[in-house]
Amino acid sequence: MSGQDLIGQRIKTIRRQRGLSQAQLAHPELSDSYVSLIESGKRTPTVAVLELLAAKLECSLTYLINGVTAEQMHELELGLNYAGMALENGEVAEARRRYAELLDDGSLAGLAPLRQRAEYGYALASEACGDLDEAISVLSRLHDAGDGLGGERPVAVAVALSRCHRERGDLAAAVRVGEDTLLGAGRPAWNDELVELGATLLAAYIVRGDLLRASQFSRELLTAAENLNTPRAIVAACWNAAVVADQTGRGEEALSLAERALAVQSETGEPRNLARLRQAYALLRLRVRPGDALACRDLMLRGERELRESSASTADLARCVVNLAKAEIALGDPGKAVEYARRGRDMLDERSAVPLVQAEAHLVLGHALLLFQRSEEASAELAEVERMLVNTPPSRRAAEGWLTAAEALEQLGDEEASEDAYHRALACAGL
Repeated sequence: MSGQDLIGQRIKTIRRQRGLSQAQLAHPELSDSYVSLIESGKRTPTVAVLELLAAKLECSLTYLINGVTAEQMHELELGLNYAGMALENGEVAEARRRYAELLDDGSLAGLAPLRQRAEYGYALASEACGDLDEAISVLSRLHDAGDGLGGERPVAVAVALSRCHRERGDLAAAVRVGEDTLLGAGRPAWNDELVELGATLLAAYIVRGDLLRASQFSRELLTAAENLNTPRAIVAACWNAAVVADQTGRGEEALSLAERALAVQSETGEPRNLARLRQAYALLRLRVRPGDALACRDLMLRGERELRESSASTADLARCVVNLAKAEIALGDPGKAVEYARRGRDMLDERSAVPLVQAEAHLVLGHALLLFQRSEEASAELAEVERMLVNTPPSRRAAEGWLTAAEALEQLGDEEASEDAYHRALACAGL
């Protein structure tokens, strides 16, 4: 039902509640036939006419247009803002609950922009909670609405939908979503939002193993970012081109691209995202230059301090601590690695944390305990990893978790559990 039809229905309902005929409502400014056309949805009244009818019906203009009072509209917008803040601060379960409550409230039925905002937020929160199927279902509906979403939202929805398909393991769908927008017949001119969508498409190529296409497209993305010369585009293009370079064995080139992204983000970026990027760069450098483990640990410590000074979530901080454990493992200090990994694990609340983040914390702790020759404790941590991964929907990250767990279980000599973990890794990868 269109907004025009809903307005007409509201006018008709309130008119009848007031005991007025169409002629009485119309007199003397309007004709009763015009009121009839408005109520049947065949005419779109001007704002001036709506103001007149609202005064005659003794209701607010806001109610006639939106189906809610000004006070209700304020409460809905406040609720959306609170849900958005919870999501931004990493309180993903709370954000999902708030968005779900808003969507269950019939007040959003006639408020398409607010309803779409709530659906988009709910989808992102569902993704963050690990419920990729639910996120994909909601995002697919929004994606099908296309330009009806207005503004930048269609591209943002495409980015999230492609990312969720990728994490779910449906790489064909992830690529299709990105290519339909970026590479179709009516190909749009590049802008910041489309570069971010391109970066998401690039990640799908990488996971699919199409490194030749990824290399070609990363060059196109870098050229587009250079032409735009905006910080947002340069950071997205350079970082994802760095990932491609790393995956294709060009580690030093990857570091150079990542360093440029970090430099631009340092000049113009939001502090929390800068700290996150610094952490990601430190992990990349640790992998490419293992001899730089000490410098990488220092970068991670700096990133952790920056995150603590920002509005970072507990999950973000836990990832930092777990990354520090990885650096200590590289430095050959399993005792310190155990200390960091245990702290990272204990920071995560099972009721609200993303299962894969928790699983990684247990996994790194198990690895550190193995190196520390504390096999019994390592086995207990790996059992926790298995418990969490079993209840996690299949995705690339879940496959990586199972693979790492399989290797650790193999070191423990638990061949049966190791073989099962290998099989689960293959299943999560769709093999």
